[in-house]
Amino acid sequence: MGTDLTMKQIDQMRRRAARYLDVDMVEIAPARGVFSLSFDDFPVTAWTEAGPILAEHGVKATYYVCGGLCGGVNMDRDQYRVEHLQALHAAGHEVGCHTFGHTSALRMDREALRLSLDANAAWVAERLGGHRMTTFAWPFGDATVGAKAMVRARFDLARGVRDGVNAGREDRALIRSIGLESRRLPGYDIEGLMAEAAERLGWLTAYGHDVSDRPTDYGCTPDDLDRVLRLAKAAGLEVLPIGQAWEQIRA
Repeated sequence: MGTDLTMKQIDQMRRRAARYLDVDMVEIAPARGVFSLSFDDFPVTAWTEAGPILAEHGVKATYYVCGGLCGGVNMDRDQYRVEHLQALHAAGHEVGCHTFGHTSALRMDREALRLSLDANAAWVAERLGGHRMTTFAWPFGDATVGAKAMVRARFDLARGVRDGVNAGREDRALIRSIGLESRRLPGYDIEGLMAEAAERLGWLTAYGHDVSDRPTDYGCTPDDLDRVLRLAKAAGLEVLPIGQAWEQIRA
């Protein structure tokens, strides 16, 4: 007797396959532990609220951009406008790719993914003086085996959403990352993760979304952001955007 699988079960199987198949293992062994902060999509407050905090700490972050979200609303939060993107780029923050329409790789075939990546590359380059994005973040953390091959060919690395410190051998198409999100933060030992990254000479990355005193489940407060950066510095970690951290690690 056959078993009918639900779409949710099929998606789980595809995510698991991407985790274990077609891996491109690289050695993560910086001379000093590293912390990288990123914002996905991104809501306007990831710049208007988070930008001054980053500047106060003297650090740079990575903003993973979907051109199709510019000037719109996502999860009931206003998204960035072109002037915000241009301001953060001029300030030295990294701009990375998050597809054009924030579509899960589970919902795109190879041609749809190619068109989305092409559209986002052209959209960003037109607004940032020819800027070429070198790192990628999977929307919703969803990767597939087929999509990994295309993303690896176009980007130096791809960041996922699987918890943990990157140390030793890791798949460059699914770099681990913790969620700087109100729904996840209470469950993390942030201080312990920072200490682990320092002790193991590893790389801890984090992703967030909106930043406000009343964040969504996927965002954090300004105090949360400030605390995370203070803990990273207290642990002796070097704080770098994802692309710059990757260059330093590979060097």
